[in-house]
Amino acid sequence: MRLCVFCGSSFGSRDAYRAGAEAFGGLLARRQIELVYGGARVGLMGALADAVLAGGGRVIGVIPEALMEREIAHAGLTDLRVVGSMHERKALMASLADGFVALPGGIGTLEELFEVWTWSQLGLHAKPCALLDVDGFYAGLASFMDHVVAEGFLKPAQRQALIVDANAEALLERMACYRPEAATKWIDGSQS
Repeated sequence: MRLCVFCGSSFGSRDAYRAGAEAFGGLLARRQIELVYGGARVGLMGALADAVLAGGGRVIGVIPEALMEREIAHAGLTDLRVVGSMHERKALMASLADGFVALPGGIGTLEELFEVWTWSQLGLHAKPCALLDVDGFYAGLASFMDHVVAEGFLKPAQRQALIVDANAEALLERMACYRPEAATKWIDGSQS
């Protein structure tokens, strides 16, 4: 079982963001859920990966060659895959994952989450998409998405498909129940 996590390449302005990333990494390791992420050693990305590794978990990083040249790749991962472009990175991360979670981050984090959520809406995958609302970081975005529904640009069912929770344990449980065909995989750890 693998979870793709999108998050910031910086730590943000609150200590809670780093603490949330580290706690989530520890939780993934305890649950034996492999982490798939962008492969960097910096910011929340690095803190998350380090926490999974420190807990004895497995981490697959996927990084474009251009970022390798900037020397931000995490050298201690279980598996580091170098790809040619950001498009290849996102496609490979999506293919490796059984679900997607966004921790706090900037426009790259949001772009990655919105792309996989859009793919879900288009029926290109049936994997859960979620926001871990660390310290209220995503409260405004969740409210805005409710506004998008109210204004008729998003169907209520698709809004409900984006799971938002401040509690990491509860978030994973909700992801387990996202779709009947996916629930067995998340609960018993079976691979497809």
